[in-house]
Amino acid sequence: MVVHGHDTTLPITLDEMLVHCRAVARGATRPLLVGDLPFGTYESSANQAVDTAVRVLKEGGMDAIKLEGGAPSRVTAAKVIVEAGIAVMGHVGLTPQAISVLGGFRPQGKNIASAVKVVETALALQEAGCFSLVLECVPATVAAAATSALRIPTIGIGAGPFCSGQVLVYHDLLGMLQHPHHAKVTPKFCKQFAHVGDVINKALTDYKEEVTSGSFPGPDHSPYKMSAADVNGFLNELQKMGLDKAASAAAAVVEKTEKLESPEGENSGIN
Repeated sequence: MVVHGHDTTLPITLDEMLVHCRAVARGATRPLLVGDLPFGTYESSANQAVDTAVRVLKEGGMDAIKLEGGAPSRVTAAKVIVEAGIAVMGHVGLTPQAISVLGGFRPQGKNIASAVKVVETALALQEAGCFSLVLECVPATVAAAATSALRIPTIGIGAGPFCSGQVLVYHDLLGMLQHPHHAKVTPKFCKQFAHVGDVINKALTDYKEEVTSGSFPGPDHSPYKMSAADVNGFLNELQKMGLDKAASAAAAVVEKTEKLESPEGENSGIN
């Protein structure tokens, strides 16, 4: 969603997800790799869910899959995928693929009924065979209760400090991008550990200014040279080809480079 500039996770296709899965799989050697099943790729039937999960492992190089929600159909999908021999991570609380039902990116578990539903859903997914659960945007009290009730580890995002582990979107924690639904505001639960976006913007601005002014690339960043004999031969060949203008341009570069690299040129500040 963030990388592709979407406002939600809904538009992402399986083929797009597989591209990212393969890229991560090529670069990572030690972590357990979990691929998220995109919206629309596992809801229709048990067969669709298994087929999608198989592709994520075979084509994406993942070790496990993650799916969202705890509706009976999602619990069934988790169960049949596990029975097919594929490890499944569940996801309860705020489930981004269900924002049309939830009314947007809204926290869950803030009243009695919703809190009980989070715990019940977590238990149902554990019973279906999930090896772990993501708890997203729920009160710390609810996350602590769910974590205590479960035998499997929980990964919290906006769920307080009492989960088994934690995760954040690295674009948010690094300060790389603005949240698509709240301009200039990161999610309330996210601490920005750096402001990499500011560093990136400054670097790109400096690059543009140096290119525009002609100071980059200079001699220090033009490392590839021709010998004097080869330069002369090259100029002769250009003239034979009738490219006198090109020969003059190349000769001018040679002259300017020699001035820049000479002690006199360095002292005089020629650029």
